[in-house]
Amino acid sequence: MATEIKVWQIIKETLQPIETSMVEEKRLEKDLENWIKTHPEILGENILIIGEQVSTSGGVIDFLGIDASGDLIIIELKRDKLGRDALAQAIDYASEVASWTKEDINERINQNLENLLNDKNFQLQDSSINENQRILLVGFSMEDRLQRMIEWLSENYGMSINAVLLKYIKTKNDEELIARAMVIPEEIEKERTEKQRRQIKIQLSDEPGYYNIDELKKLLLKYLSEDRPVPKRIRTILLPLCLEHPIVTRNMIKEELLKRKEAKDETSAGKIITTISREIGIKKREYLRQILRYDRITVDQKENYRIPAEYKQLVEEILSELNNKE
Repeated sequence: MATEIKVWQIIKETLQPIETSMVEEKRLEKDLENWIKTHPEILGENILIIGEQVSTSGGVIDFLGIDASGDLIIIELKRDKLGRDALAQAIDYASEVASWTKEDINERINQNLENLLNDKNFQLQDSSINENQRILLVGFSMEDRLQRMIEWLSENYGMSINAVLLKYIKTKNDEELIARAMVIPEEIEKERTEKQRRQIKIQLSDEPGYYNIDELKKLLLKYLSEDRPVPKRIRTILLPLCLEHPIVTRNMIKEELLKRKEAKDETSAGKIITTISREIGIKKREYLRQILRYDRITVDQKENYRIPAEYKQLVEEILSELNNKE
């Protein structure tokens, strides 16, 4: 059976069951949202809410949080019963959030994450951000089969997923209380999350892909169509520059970013270029390295970008096709 919270009030040495709900007491969803924003500890230790109503291609995340390890937390909120649809929605969000860079996060939450962390005096234990994602489903009750699914995904696949069940209580003296229970005890979830963090690291590579033209075009169209800053800038800035010039330097990219007002100064332009460089170096982006060659400076810095002659026509076709769709 799903976790259930029963509450009794002791009145004159007798137990009086309390059966109240937010609906009965005309509490609104906004009340619950405000409690979570002002007291995120209700969801667990070391959680900071960094965004609400955060847009993704698949919908809107109720709350986006971050923990002390730098992991992003997708928080899906239901005022009543949690069902399997909430889990499916949250997994969809997490699969997209997994690819977000710091720049993507800043754009989605409409503020600078580092400034926010400093303002809130929130101490990160790790300098890395978003190497892993967590899912928290929050509600007042849940389907039995949802609990089974959460426990199975956590225990067998190490997914950082949990459900927080809240109980709204109004006593006979009109005092209001909130009680909390978790499907997976917090210490167990923390242990599994830390184990997963040790196992999952972003793999980097300089090896190009070896796709045939049809496969390569399909992969590039899908990637360059993504509604994220990095793919957009590769599509609108880096690739056009590489088609126009045999060699494209970091300074050339920086000048273009400033000219287009994509960056407010040289420092922010440099950070953007680093995110582009890192994205191209992610192992699974080998299709990007198939059409983009470069010289390496450091792990996160590349120089002298160029498109091999045999791929220039393909890149021109892809950019033309994408531009015609806009």
